[in-house]
Amino acid sequence: MLDVRRGDGTYVTSLEPRLLLEGLGLAVELLQDDTLLEIVEVRRLFEPVATGLAATRITDEQLAEVGEHLEAMRAASDDIEKLNRFDAAFHRAVVSATGNETLSTLLDGISSRTLRMRVWRGTVEANASHKTVAEHEAIYEALLARDATLAQAAALIHVSTTETWLRSVLGHVDGEEG
Repeated sequence: MLDVRRGDGTYVTSLEPRLLLEGLGLAVELLQDDTLLEIVEVRRLFEPVATGLAATRITDEQLAEVGEHLEAMRAASDDIEKLNRFDAAFHRAVVSATGNETLSTLLDGISSRTLRMRVWRGTVEANASHKTVAEHEAIYEALLARDATLAQAAALIHVSTTETWLRSVLGHVDGEEG
């Protein structure tokens, strides 16, 4: 972060990842459909790897927090807005377990728009809440087993489900206009 002082100069105030990347979420909110698809592709590249890393680093306390978010998702399966709030908290808790603040800030920034997208998906796609909860259960079970490969695979399936849905909504097949 830069602090510009008129007549005195420009100073670096902080290089904390949270401060450097905090504007990313706002920038993502302004993106158009095709760029949104690119953001989901970025999420597909980072989030599964972060989930695998979390499986190797997650503490019992952090695992309990992830489990609480999963329980809240199950209880809110009929309320799509609540379900999506707990979904976002679940993912934040998983990525936080990596201990990597830069990765956490980056993924939180690119997930803000996808949160609203999931709300819309939940209202228009039949059985979406059941699928969402089942995908999160698979991630949780892999974390519980401390199995990095399984955790990464479960997260990849989850993010790919969202990406496939978005491609169909935007009329894209394999990245091309359909």
